[in-house]
Amino acid sequence: MSTAVPTGDMPASGNGLPPILERMRAQPKLPLIVGGAAIVAAAAAFMLWSRAPDYKVLYTNVSDRDGGAIIASLQQMNVPYKFAEGGGAILIAGDKVAETRLKLAAQGLPKAGGVGFELMDNQKFGTSQFAEQVNYQRGLEGELARSIESIGTIEAARVHLALPKPSLFVRDQKKPSASVILTLLRGRSIDEGQVSAIVHMVSSSVPDLDAKSVTVVDQRGNLLSSARGTDRGLDVSQLKYAQEIEAGYIRRIEAILQPLVGASNVRAQVAADIDFAVVEHTDEKYTPNQDPKQAAVRSQQSSESAQNGGGAPGGVPGALSNQPPVNPTAPIVGPRAPNAPGTPPPGTPGAPGAVGTAGAAAATTSTASTGPSSTRKDTTTNYELDRTIRHVQQAAGGVKRLSVAVVVNNRDSVDAAGKTTSRALTPAEVEQIRNLAKEAMGFSTERGDSLNVVNSAFARDADSGPGPEVPFWKDRDNIEIGKSVGQYLLYALIALFAWLAVVRPLMRRHAPPPPAPLPVASTDADADTPPPAVADANAPTPEESLREREANRKKADMDYAHQIADKDPKLVAALIQHWMNSDE
Repeated sequence: MSTAVPTGDMPASGNGLPPILERMRAQPKLPLIVGGAAIVAAAAAFMLWSRAPDYKVLYTNVSDRDGGAIIASLQQMNVPYKFAEGGGAILIAGDKVAETRLKLAAQGLPKAGGVGFELMDNQKFGTSQFAEQVNYQRGLEGELARSIESIGTIEAARVHLALPKPSLFVRDQKKPSASVILTLLRGRSIDEGQVSAIVHMVSSSVPDLDAKSVTVVDQRGNLLSSARGTDRGLDVSQLKYAQEIEAGYIRRIEAILQPLVGASNVRAQVAADIDFAVVEHTDEKYTPNQDPKQAAVRSQQSSESAQNGGGAPGGVPGALSNQPPVNPTAPIVGPRAPNAPGTPPPGTPGAPGAVGTAGAAAATTSTASTGPSSTRKDTTTNYELDRTIRHVQQAAGGVKRLSVAVVVNNRDSVDAAGKTTSRALTPAEVEQIRNLAKEAMGFSTERGDSLNVVNSAFARDADSGPGPEVPFWKDRDNIEIGKSVGQYLLYALIALFAWLAVVRPLMRRHAPPPPAPLPVASTDADADTPPPAVADANAPTPEESLREREANRKKADMDYAHQIADKDPKLVAALIQHWMNSDE
């Protein structure tokens, strides 16, 4: 087949074309079908690529054994996966992470990284004492790690125990210590109470382990278990307690004032001075001595001794001291009775008890006549003393002082014309609000509380209307709609670009030229009529050059038809036969 020279911008074609181009030339609709299929395939591929699953981490830092078991289970469940970070993490589709973890957990995967006391189940005969101690320590560390990992905010944990060897000497004994490394879940944090719980759990699981010897560190290297001594000042729990006390007073004040002034017309703030000191006070008091008749007797001791008559025999033992007593003789002058007639009154010379020679002689005579007499009496009485012992332990957390500030908005009033105006509260109303706030806060003058009530117009009053509306381009709903529309618009632009830049030029390059009518068995009118299929598909031309271009094209088409008829009469005959069949 000889090569025909096309007109215009049509490429040359001839007998040397491949069969597929010959087929496309014989069937003009085939390039359209191929181009359309290519566009549909490109759009489908782009949509599939845009809807590719967002891979997220399923597990990280798993052992080789656990990793192999997890991969086998994923293959059985037909879950696509891939590796990241050098094989240290297993990634799957983000919407299947939770479901896959639950299914793997039902299968017992992944297994715990550390081993527990199951090491002690398979002890071999002849194991040394050192190996037994190491296995026990490993098992204890694994069990502690498993217990810590059961906390919801912790993903993984490792426990290191330093257990010293026991010593027979007390001064050589060393205390054990422990270190805990926590790997928290992404986006989660651990509070101080949970850290304290971990510290006490570890210290309670190891004999002679003090809580101060336990160190807790997170995966970023932050020290979580700091010293919690009383000299450190306020800790988080005390600050939280103070905030709760202040919030409680604020709620009470605003709750009692809101029915009077409105929910948005009152604001209150409270500063509470909390005493966290623990005070122990002991008193021991003694009351003054009471009346002995009313007092209780603790102990009483009495001692009496009496001696009448002459003295006991004494002297040098012998015949002289062993003589019987001499017979007594009555005195010539004896003492008178105190009340005998003729007895002088007391105090006069010669009266009983008067000092004088006669009295002394009488006393001497009486003593000598009656003999010696001695009497002694001692009494000791001990009474109970009043004693009061008071031991008072004042609990921490008492309120030392309250400082309260209350701001009340002006009151709105509507006049006869329906206009809303704002007016300040009267002194009586302010005093009423102050009294209510005092009762709500439990105002105490002895404690030194202070209360300040201020009436002022708020920056945004009730008649100012709602705040500025959010622009439509900042609205979240509009943003989501714009994203969806933009996604489909992007698909359309990509398809249009593929049609204009790839498919259409390719079709123009390889498509056969449009068939031209041949002057066979046709009238001159028909020959002069240009074929409708050869209309120019290019951009429209100016009106003044339209006729000239049509004439040139008609002549070129006629020349081309004559060339084809001369070089390839079979093709012309087939074309004419095709026209005739189509006309029938």
